[in-house]
Amino acid sequence: MRFDLDRLPTDPVLLQKILREMAEAMELERTELQAANATVKAQNLKIEKLEHRLARLLRVQFGRSSEKMDIAQLRLMFDEIDAPQPANDDAPATVEVQSVRKAGVRAPIPAHIPRQTTQHHPGPCSGGCGGAEAVIGEDVTEVLDYIPARFRVLRHVRPRIACRTCEQIRQAPAVDLPLPKVMASSALLAHLVVSRFVDHQPWHRQSVILRRQGVHIDRDVMGRWARKLAWLLAPIGERLLSYVLEAPKVHGDETPVTLLAGEAGSHTAYFWVYLRDGRSSGDMSPPAVAFRFTTGRGGEHPAAHLAGYRGYLQADGYAGYNVLYRDPKTKAPRDVTEVGCWAHARRKFTDVLEKTPSPIAAEAVVRIAELFAIEREIKGAPPDERRRVRQERALPKLASLRPWLEAQLKGLSSDSALAKACRYPLNRWAAMIRYCDDGLLEISNNLVENALRGVALGRRNWMFVGSIKGGDASALFYSLVETCRLNGVEPEAWFTDVIARTGSHPINRIDELLPWKWQAAQEIQNLEQAA
Repeated sequence: MRFDLDRLPTDPVLLQKILREMAEAMELERTELQAANATVKAQNLKIEKLEHRLARLLRVQFGRSSEKMDIAQLRLMFDEIDAPQPANDDAPATVEVQSVRKAGVRAPIPAHIPRQTTQHHPGPCSGGCGGAEAVIGEDVTEVLDYIPARFRVLRHVRPRIACRTCEQIRQAPAVDLPLPKVMASSALLAHLVVSRFVDHQPWHRQSVILRRQGVHIDRDVMGRWARKLAWLLAPIGERLLSYVLEAPKVHGDETPVTLLAGEAGSHTAYFWVYLRDGRSSGDMSPPAVAFRFTTGRGGEHPAAHLAGYRGYLQADGYAGYNVLYRDPKTKAPRDVTEVGCWAHARRKFTDVLEKTPSPIAAEAVVRIAELFAIEREIKGAPPDERRRVRQERALPKLASLRPWLEAQLKGLSSDSALAKACRYPLNRWAAMIRYCDDGLLEISNNLVENALRGVALGRRNWMFVGSIKGGDASALFYSLVETCRLNGVEPEAWFTDVIARTGSHPINRIDELLPWKWQAAQEIQNLEQAA
């Protein structure tokens, strides 16, 4: 509203009316401005969330899997931080040694590969002198060759013998097949399973590969064979889970997978994984991993899987695990103790840095990297030594990290990604620092995430699980192949032998088929044969 100051009315009442109207207009404009500012703030926050989510998706799809940040770049954001080298609890304790082999020099062909020698004689002398010859040396050229896989048919012939004296007819008993009424040897079944769950070849791709060699096995047939095989090997999977739950510390995690539901379409199901591996704390007990498949993600699933377990569970901050730590009604603590994961806390800050160069997120990453650097130095040490070092060096850093996070949180929007990253460790601080009180514990849950890499790689190839039975079978096979990997057991050799023995092996000696015990028995057998 504009007025001509030279022509204002002289009536006081009229002037008061004009002032009131001006005040009301200004109040209305102020209210509209506040509403507009609130809308802009909300829109900016929404844009920030979407950009943060997009950055995470792009990093998952195209970025590197490592969460290590370039500390040199972080120093540029805040020069006052004395940043150490980034560390990860899976990194070696010593500085990586440069490869002895020079660049451009071929690696030798492994000595264990059989050699076939072909002699190439130069022929007679050009002059045809016919003199005596002597070998004064030789040049050897080794070329790596490949013999394509080939199929063969094992014919088991059982003649019927008739005795002309006693008129008795004899015949050897029928051969025990690995799967009843399935004309496939244990070696073929093992190859199909390993190709699917180790080499990540879907059934349909394996069917195409076999068809090129003149063998026609439909992918549905392979799936049925795998489910039958899983039924036979299920006792080994159950024994693996019970062995995992015997440990004082278990790592847990879950990952989604698409499940086909017939006419209903598809929905999200989950693989749950539980890992036993104490080698970082000097425990040389064989590591093992157990997978389970469920159609949902509710807390009742880990509660059923870990029923009766007493000890530490290291997992992420998913609320579904809370039922294991305390009673939902009384809030009383239970026999499972929560251990936090600093890798998850670090990941939330690195996700922020993927989108924007935030000095707060960068400093948080450096502070957490200092904790991982300590773990790298004590990896493999006895539990008492690990606890002592953590009490002396890690606890003071954690004591200064908590108030710093709280101070940063006060100046951030409550719904921002950076605020959520700060709240993640603060909301579960007791669990996050618990690893300092027991040398058996780890700073992060990276060990179990490494066990999930096979599922993550395979999921990109086979895309979905066709049925609940198929999901249960896949969980069993992932348990077996990952346990073989952790113990350095060649999976195809293990499957070939165990599948052949499963039908006749006593159930009370099931431990003999566990990968590490099987390998120890094979080594003893090889030594006896060599002697």
